[in-house]
Amino acid sequence: MRNTEADTLDELIDDCTEVPAELRPTEKVLPEPRAAAKWQVTDANAAQVDDLDAYV
Repeated sequence: MRNTEADTLDELIDDCTEVPAELRPTEKVLPEPRAAAKWQVTDANAAQVDDLDAYV
């Protein structure tokens, strides 16, 4: 039975060099992340946790 896990950093690096080029990271520029929507708490949201202290 062959051990397929790398035991040292050198073995891990050797294993990574065997990864096909199609699967290796490229120098493509990723788009900037979009800004997250602002949170809004409605009266209905607040009502859901209104009696939370009774359960804690």
